[in-house]
Amino acid sequence: MELAMDTKTLYRSMLCFGAFWATLSGHPVCAADNKAVAADEMSAYLEFVDYGGGTIFPEQIPKAEYAKMLIIDTRDAAQFAKDHIPGAINIEWRQVLSKSAQIPKDKPVLVYCNTGSLSAQSGFALRVAGWENVRILQGGYAEWKAKGGMDANLKASSSPHH
Repeated sequence: MELAMDTKTLYRSMLCFGAFWATLSGHPVCAADNKAVAADEMSAYLEFVDYGGGTIFPEQIPKAEYAKMLIIDTRDAAQFAKDHIPGAINIEWRQVLSKSAQIPKDKPVLVYCNTGSLSAQSGFALRVAGWENVRILQGGYAEWKAKGGMDANLKASSSPHH
């Protein structure tokens, strides 16, 4: 078992413990401090995140890459049951952090919703929480489907450029 922990992981663990302790003790000062720490963490993330905040367009994903990713549909269960990207699992956008044990950090993760707005929120939360491997599908399921779904990359690369 690997016990070594990098500084970023140790810092996040300390933040989680602090938030847990504040919840148990009911100290409003601790809760306020934790909100300030969370705001500082988000601010630091925004300072260094790549342009686009981890978004990816459907045409940037070669068909073979889908099999290498964990694909998370962040829509509700009824929408997921109606239609979804093949191979996707359903974790509603508000539950990504509470179900983060299901989300690996060692392989690409793609999150999407209908248009990209809810998955952007869940993707942001995951990335701030340490999942640097998360990409948000720009335009969501609607754009993915309109651009050719699994073949969006092939269609984009074979279209004539003017």
